[in-house]
Amino acid sequence: MARIRIDLQGIYKSQDKIDAELTRVIGEAVKKRVSVVEIVHGKEKGELKKHVLRFLAQPKIKGLYHRVEKDDKNLGRIFVHFRLHSERKKIGLFGHPGLLFPGK
Repeated sequence: MARIRIDLQGIYKSQDKIDAELTRVIGEAVKKRVSVVEIVHGKEKGELKKHVLRFLAQPKIKGLYHRVEKDDKNLGRIFVHFRLHSERKKIGLFGHPGLLFPGK
């Protein structure tokens, strides 16, 4: 089972950097057909976790993954699960094929 892990604790103050990093990781997971992305956000007040969940709930992002799992044993991380089969829509990031695979 392929997995990508991203740690957002170092960039928690810059929401633009967080969004850019999440976009990059989600795009990479779709492109490489990874089954799980592990997002580590830390156990602080929960601001970063809320921001990540709001980002993942956007309609343009929500269509790219299968489900989100909040870890029961470790409150500082979230798992984003992807489907590996042809069930997933063959669209690019944000519904535009050129944004996920620039140059194609």
